[in-house]
Amino acid sequence: MGVQGILQRAVQVEPKYIFMDDWTVYNGKTVDLREKMTEIVQGMKDIKEFKGLVSISRFQQPADIIHIPLTQTLSTYLSKSTTQTLTFAKTAFHDPFFIAYSSGTTGTPKCIVHSIGGAVLNAFKDGTLHTETGPHCTVLQYTTTGWIMYFSSIASLLTGCRIVLYDGSPFQPDLTTFVKLLGDLEVTHFGTSPRWMGEIMKNGIVPREITNLEKLHTVASTGMVLSDQLFEWFYDVGFPRNVHLANISGGTDIAGCFGQGNPLTPVYVGGTQGPSLGTPIAVYDSLIESGQGVPIEDGTPGELVAPAAFPNIPAFLFKDPTGSLYHNSYFSKYDHVWTHGDFVSMHPLTHNLHFHGRADGVLNPSGVRFGSAEIYNIIEKDFGREVKDSLCVGQKREQDLDERVMLFLVMREGESVYRGLGTTNIPTTINLKKVELPVKRIISGFTIKPSDTLANPSSLNFYYQFAKVEELEMGTGSKKR
Repeated sequence: MGVQGILQRAVQVEPKYIFMDDWTVYNGKTVDLREKMTEIVQGMKDIKEFKGLVSISRFQQPADIIHIPLTQTLSTYLSKSTTQTLTFAKTAFHDPFFIAYSSGTTGTPKCIVHSIGGAVLNAFKDGTLHTETGPHCTVLQYTTTGWIMYFSSIASLLTGCRIVLYDGSPFQPDLTTFVKLLGDLEVTHFGTSPRWMGEIMKNGIVPREITNLEKLHTVASTGMVLSDQLFEWFYDVGFPRNVHLANISGGTDIAGCFGQGNPLTPVYVGGTQGPSLGTPIAVYDSLIESGQGVPIEDGTPGELVAPAAFPNIPAFLFKDPTGSLYHNSYFSKYDHVWTHGDFVSMHPLTHNLHFHGRADGVLNPSGVRFGSAEIYNIIEKDFGREVKDSLCVGQKREQDLDERVMLFLVMREGESVYRGLGTTNIPTTINLKKVELPVKRIISGFTIKPSDTLANPSSLNFYYQFAKVEELEMGTGSKKR
């Protein structure tokens, strides 16, 4: 994350200390973070509560931080402790536990305060019942520390698991190194994303053939919609057939899931196996935006809502004394009903919960509503050999009477679309999630400020030309494209 992204979050909560690694390893490269430390300390200078930065050694030898103001090493910080005895304070169920930040891809990140009881109870329920973890298990959840899945990883300790923390790219030094760790460490529960599985599949890597996965019990996939093709590849090619593929979906806002895996029911291609225990869900007609909302029949896509309270609903938003931001974020569309912002449907026979995309990114040409995930599924299944990556968004400018759907493709080497129209980079977050909404706004005529949560913010520049798509001449001539 960039300096501005860190400061956007830190300035809001006014911390006494910020803890930070002195070096990091990213995509196979070692990066010195001391310049970033200096900029962060400078950016916090007006925060009265801020006492300084604590530098954590990434390698055996700590970096020299003597010239960075208000900065000390972790060992120096710990040496100031006056006692070795831990003390525990009695707390209420709903007392604040931690702050999770929203992605910030479309504005200032929200500071979501989760309660002690809600987050812990839900995490223990997930581990005990949904994933069946315990002292005999080893959990490896690939995640950055800025994603809610980092909390999920640490929360595995609640059921007595051994956890593996992995720092670095899962694609370095080659695509098989990370896969082999699953066997070497006898991982029983592995958390990953469709992006990782897609890269493994496209490069012809078969995990069950290159490492011993006999201990593997469950693979959880989250972060974006898991395509039907990846479901089929997982069991037909990639992993042992006895492994439980748990496609899950939830969010930072609830520090948990709405759709979960279930060890007691069959796994069907597509969607999550069903609702998360203790989390009431319904699908409402997304075109009706007032009153109690109108539930729609199974099989019809609509707005994912929670019509009743649940334990892990966030306690409040930080620095929102009137609760207006909290209400506008989650309860403004329907009365006393939580709106999560996902476009979903419930399968009428299997009762799988299918996620079609974000509700604000739903495609709606000529009144026909569908999710971008449906397009991605077709591309991966039928054009995976030609297309490396894709992004599907809607365009509706002020002058447009109807929405136009635009599909952007990153072609594999040796493949091409019209010269000049193939993008080379799909914008993603640092957690490798495709970023649709900023592109949708750009091609609809808006100028946006890239979020520091983007892994490749400069990739957005390519899309501005499509706000005036009429000026792009399609063809094959030397001046046409």
